[in-house]
Amino acid sequence: MRLAKYLASAGVASRRAAEEIVRAGRVTVGGEAVLDPARDVSTEDVVAVDGARVSAEPERVVYALNKPRGVVSTARDTHGRPTVVSLVPSRLRLYPVGRLDADGTGLILLTNDGELANRLMHPRYEVDKTYRVVVGGGPVGRRELESLRSGVKLEDGMTAPARVRRIAPDTLELTIHEGRNRQIKRMCEHVGHRVKSLQRIRFGALSLGDLRLGSYRRLTAAEVKALSAGAEARRAGAPSSSRSRRSRAG
Repeated sequence: MRLAKYLASAGVASRRAAEEIVRAGRVTVGGEAVLDPARDVSTEDVVAVDGARVSAEPERVVYALNKPRGVVSTARDTHGRPTVVSLVPSRLRLYPVGRLDADGTGLILLTNDGELANRLMHPRYEVDKTYRVVVGGGPVGRRELESLRSGVKLEDGMTAPARVRRIAPDTLELTIHEGRNRQIKRMCEHVGHRVKSLQRIRFGALSLGDLRLGSYRRLTAAEVKALSAGAEARRAGAPSSSRSRRSRAG
């Protein structure tokens, strides 16, 4: 098994993030630093990250968290800010799936299942995320709605068409499957409406529901299966040429 996949199986990070961890020199195999994510390893090898040994077969868990404003969507923060991982006590090494800006709120997933994280985050799976967005600039008109539904041209290219529903003059429910940096904010600004607040209310097959702000819960096996199956279904139905970028959508 390749080292990056081994680390993902061990719940260290998603496969792509694991590749960066290896290249950063944080991984040893048999006590020796390894910089090649494609290095072959087996369950008999002693693999460690930052000096702590990891196993390829931990318990798989997925948590849903209602992220509060001011909490960052990372496992660690160099500036000492609270992180989403710090809000979910666990003996397992968890990491976030699907980031939100620090001032964004709502549904974010935390897991140690690297394969599931890859399905949910990789562009080819086109997993839908739905946001409730309150904007400034007056009521959102028909022209702006149609522009968002058709796709808008940002500095990094055209966005894919979004599903948009106006639920109040200044409030939208907006669904995208891309994840460009600050995408929702940039899309709304492009049509003349600055985002005042943003809340993710759905991630794939999972909805935020009545989970209170700052609270979390462990997903059931059925919910995890639905998340994974939904991602696979979108991949099977997506054109082979489809592409998008992964980052903070807010």
